[in-house]
Amino acid sequence: MAIPAALQPGLKLPVIAAPMFLVSGPELVIAACKSGVIGTFPALNQRTTEGYSEWLDQIKAALGPDDARYGVNLIVHPTNSRLMADVQVTVQHQVPLVITSLGAVKDLVDAVHSYGGLVFHDVTTLRHAQKAAEAGVDGLILVCAGAGGHAGVRSPFALVDEVRQFFTGTIILSGCISTGRDIATAMMLGADFAYLGTRFINTTESMAPDAYKQMILESHAADITYTPAISGVPANFMTKSLIANGLDPKNLPEAKAMSLEHEARAWKDVWSAGQGVGSVKDVLPTAELVARLGREFDEAKSDFEKRFG
Repeated sequence: MAIPAALQPGLKLPVIAAPMFLVSGPELVIAACKSGVIGTFPALNQRTTEGYSEWLDQIKAALGPDDARYGVNLIVHPTNSRLMADVQVTVQHQVPLVITSLGAVKDLVDAVHSYGGLVFHDVTTLRHAQKAAEAGVDGLILVCAGAGGHAGVRSPFALVDEVRQFFTGTIILSGCISTGRDIATAMMLGADFAYLGTRFINTTESMAPDAYKQMILESHAADITYTPAISGVPANFMTKSLIANGLDPKNLPEAKAMSLEHEARAWKDVWSAGQGVGSVKDVLPTAELVARLGREFDEAKSDFEKRFG
């Protein structure tokens, strides 16, 4: 499966800037799309459905036909009381790409398909991938070991191959992808898109506080703690952030049942990042970052051709 035709206009690099809770907003989405990669944001980054609709208006007004497409993330979970209202707004605005998390529901997929939109779904295991495929999603985001936010523990080598054996749709690979060479590697593994989150936190357009960005600059893979204690779902967090909030990384409390209200409070103070933090050395405008990723991507392809003909 190649990149869907609906997502090809304006696309200069096979990259999706992942929707990051409390980090991705209109400025980052617009900058990403104008730079030639798909920009996305979580609907819940706006506190109300009305605010979510206003953000969509802002993004649509800023983008033209020559820009890459944009997408939104919807949390499909029983504790998300806004889901149905946000779905209605999504359909009204005909959002090109919808990324679903924590539940693959056929009715939601059908609603997005009704206007020609696409649905990509986050998965961390083969079983979740199979269930999402049965719901009719167009793409599977394989969130592998070391990814920021809610993440799995599977190697991308294992999960991509297993999913490709039964799924003919678009595959998006997530987990420690920070450079153009990483993007090229994802393509070699058989992915259609690379999914970058942590690298886009350290852009001037992201909503992350300066202290968050500085902590990323100071962190390495060994400084990431994987735990369900913060939100009830296993996720990766910067160890320094846990300590700053009075938590002992070696003696974390038992995980509570997941609640979006609890998660919103927790993630505001405890900062997430993936194991790819060691590759992040600066904070720069999204346009400059994407241009660099493009150069690195081309260099990686050229190097491979020189090595193997």
